Amino acid sequence: MYLGAAWYPEHWPESRWRDDLRLMREAGLNVVRVGEFAWSRMEPAEGQFDLDWLDRAVALAAEYSLVTVMGTPTAAPPAWLTQTYPDVLAVREDGRRATHGNRCHFSPTSPRYRQFCVRIAGQMAARFGHNPHVIGWQIDNEYNSVSYDDQTQAQFQAWLREKYGSLNALNTHWSTSYWSQEYTDWAQIPLPVGGHNPSLMLEWRRFVTEVYRAYQRAQIDAIRRHADSRQWITHNFMGWFDAFDHYAVSADLDLAAWDNYVGTGHLDYLNNGAAHDLTRGFKRKNFWLMETQPGCVNWQAVNNVLDRGEVRAMAWHAVGHGADAVLYWQWRSALGGQEQYHGSLVAPDGAPRPLYAEVAQLGREFAQTADLLRNTAPRAEIALLHSYDDRWAINFQRHHRDFDPVRHLLSYYRPLRALGYTIDVVHPSAPLDGYKLVVAPGLNLLDESLAAYLEAYVRQGGHLLLGARSGMKDTCNALLPSRQPGPLAGLLGAHVEEFYALEKPVPVSGVWGEGTASIWAEWLQPDASDAVIMLSYGPSNGWLDGQAALVTRAVRLGRVSYLGAWPDDTVMAQTARWMAESSGCKPPLFAPPEGVELCRRVGQGREIFVVINHTAQPQTIPLPQPMTDHLTGWQHDTLELPPRGVVVLE
Repeated sequence: MYLGAAWYPEHWPESRWRDDLRLMREAGLNVVRVGEFAWSRMEPAEGQFDLDWLDRAVALAAEYSLVTVMGTPTAAPPAWLTQTYPDVLAVREDGRRATHGNRCHFSPTSPRYRQFCVRIAGQMAARFGHNPHVIGWQIDNEYNSVSYDDQTQAQFQAWLREKYGSLNALNTHWSTSYWSQEYTDWAQIPLPVGGHNPSLMLEWRRFVTEVYRAYQRAQIDAIRRHADSRQWITHNFMGWFDAFDHYAVSADLDLAAWDNYVGTGHLDYLNNGAAHDLTRGFKRKNFWLMETQPGCVNWQAVNNVLDRGEVRAMAWHAVGHGADAVLYWQWRSALGGQEQYHGSLVAPDGAPRPLYAEVAQLGREFAQTADLLRNTAPRAEIALLHSYDDRWAINFQRHHRDFDPVRHLLSYYRPLRALGYTIDVVHPSAPLDGYKLVVAPGLNLLDESLAAYLEAYVRQGGHLLLGARSGMKDTCNALLPSRQPGPLAGLLGAHVEEFYALEKPVPVSGVWGEGTASIWAEWLQPDASDAVIMLSYGPSNGWLDGQAALVTRAVRLGRVSYLGAWPDDTVMAQTARWMAESSGCKPPLFAPPEGVELCRRVGQGREIFVVINHTAQPQTIPLPQPMTDHLTGWQHDTLELPPRGVVVLE
């Protein structure tokens, strides 16, 4: 288990470094991340490199038993580079070129910029690739820049030509006869600014994905030419951010990492847990939390501090979802720059902030449980299918302004997770062996191969549940010439007769009670005699009255279901219980009360439970058998959890 912080030795005199590292070690920190914004110090002038100071920082950290994650500094190019070569700066959607002084203002499609990135990454790897105190690398920082310059447009056009082969094929797949969009020359294809042809918009996001994968791959290759194989490589993603396909970009990384910030308010452990599970799903293995907030941020309208005990609970929450490291951003407040007011563990004067003691408690607890948690990971019987293509397609044409595909996915995740089940959030092409329940909340783009893959899962004994808007389009973002759910309608034994964006909630009722649905409703029409209706609509717009909202059908060894509505929380809670129980999922250790989270990690013949009280009130929970808390050494048959309390049970 790693506990650490982002450390910026370049911000401070070297005479200060030893005091910082001593305080880190006293708090139980064992890792620092350095370098990711220090290009101007590493290469103060073109071709002139100075890595000696960074070498001294790594060596001094090692004296205090801290290992280092080295960040490539390419998110923040130095002023000499952008002044001498202004073409490396991104052009924004409005046609204006970015100016120097922020970060991520470069063009990821610029061949010139990529050459400079490869050179600095190679220089760093030549110096630190065999350093025993450097355990891994972070490429860049929070990819997010996109450029709309002429060079990018030419690359996009060339990428489309390679993919489609002919303009005739592209025109056919994109339905360009609509509004006279037909292209007779590749050079006519624009970059999508604002609303545009939905196929063009989807391909643009796929192109941006390939741009970042190539941009990242260039730096990975530069590092791998020099680095030991023991040094892993990652990137710090940003949760549900969707400018590119994170599954594709993660493919070339050794592990996934992300930056977890609450911002205004307090931790919503159900929503936040889904983001952890999303990141774990990029590589389908444990991840690093490369940044998280030590108390507060500085970029919200209200930058409140997390409550006493909440930072500790948030760290254990991450561990429960598969984090093997928790790092804080940042160690010490910088005296200048855009993030002066951001939270930190040490104040500008170098003295610990009040939060320091809470993180020091985490340091002791991580050390206590490191052997227990080593080689363990969350193990799930339930998977939620998630793809960026589906999210993009729906977001381009929501049809109802409130149809947020992430919020829709969370409407399934939250009630299942509240019951205590471990959930994997994975790509639809991920291996499905071992999952008793697979939920696809918004499988909007569906082709024959994916349909066959999912059908095989059902016939082999799995339960597949499809959500609203499933099977509407093909992989080019064109409507299918069939009713939803397209190629899975035969398996379901039902189809969507019509869909409705709702002005106001409509009643739904069925075998587990009644409630309402809002935002979206689909009229499901059974086609097979063995298709069973579980939920129906009440009187509403006349069209939906009495029609099916949820249909299920047993197929060979498995089951397939379709929920065409967006029900309220009460109905979804009942639906979640039915989904899990009808699929034969193993019941959790106990049914967690509201506000208490039950996390499970398995490995080494062990079953570990992290239990967190996310509320400000004490909680009492009976256990099915006496269990030992590895934080206190006490054995419990009843948990007495204080506010923000945590136990680690075996």
